Amino acid sequence: MSDAADTIDTQEEDTELDQESTEDIGTANTMRERSGESRLKVWLFLSGHRLAVTSLLGLLIFGVFVLGGTYFYQYLLTDALTADTIETLFSTMISAIITGVTLVLTITQIVISQENGPLGEQRERMSNTMDFRDYTEELTGAPSPADPSAFLRALILESKDRAEKLREAVASSDNEDLRGEVDEFTNSLIENADTVSSELEDQSFGSYTVLSGALNYNYSWKVFQTERIADDYQDDASEETFQALDELKTILTMFGPAREHIKTLYFEWELISLSQNILYLSVPALIVAGFMTTFLGGSSLSGVVLGVSVLVWVTSIAFVVTCLPFLLLISYIARVATIAKRTLAIGPFILRSSQR
Repeated sequence: MSDAADTIDTQEEDTELDQESTEDIGTANTMRERSGESRLKVWLFLSGHRLAVTSLLGLLIFGVFVLGGTYFYQYLLTDALTADTIETLFSTMISAIITGVTLVLTITQIVISQENGPLGEQRERMSNTMDFRDYTEELTGAPSPADPSAFLRALILESKDRAEKLREAVASSDNEDLRGEVDEFTNSLIENADTVSSELEDQSFGSYTVLSGALNYNYSWKVFQTERIADDYQDDASEETFQALDELKTILTMFGPAREHIKTLYFEWELISLSQNILYLSVPALIVAGFMTTFLGGSSLSGVVLGVSVLVWVTSIAFVVTCLPFLLLISYIARVATIAKRTLAIGPFILRSSQR
């Protein structure tokens, strides 16, 4: 009786595992749906323009300074007017600005140095790129687009076509479970492909929209499903079905390195843009910090505007301006780090618990 009970329990566990493995064939596709994050958090870390995020952080600091100075000003009045509080604050900011700019320029030099190399290495890079493009042309039957967004879109649309061929291949199968799973899988893939291809259409490289569309196409889960279906129904699927699964898997695996390559180019683009913008912001930040340190002391500021001391207004505005290079660095690194964390693995590996 014990052996029979164990056998029944084992069969029930196997059935539960099979059900769990097929329940989420059409899992959430977009990155926001897979992560379960709020729209605000996605905007702050990813989709929002970096200058807009920097401005929002600056307004936050400004508001904290004004409110703090308004409610606690009476305790700080003596120090601000008699001591060198303002001079000390902004002289420290000058050192921070110079150090931060030097650090960012060093990062930029490292990024640029990766593009330099002897003729042999450049020739190898060119050869690898052309080999990949030639193979893509064989798969899609058309010349590979030069624009990164169009290139990714061509791969996605090809995967959609091959998904439709897979659905047609199993339409005459006698196995109802196979037809049901393939139908659910291909419907999810086609819907995802239509959405992402629309996002990528006519997009220029350099904007986050291109990479966002690529991240919204969860190819790794789709690769896993093609492998699982081929293994689960190896005795029931026809040769035509196996061939369709293999062709779909091939185009999906081509999308992986293509996305990683464009992601790398985007990271380099972003870091160089970060360096340029910080250089632009560092000059007015240094001017303001130097002016506050050298010419404007607490004793020279008096009066009240809108119920707030002039000293609080001026100090808050000046401090936000001197913080802008650092706030810009935060906004850029937040996006780069978030993308890097979400795309650590290449291929059918799932790292985030929300996607399991």
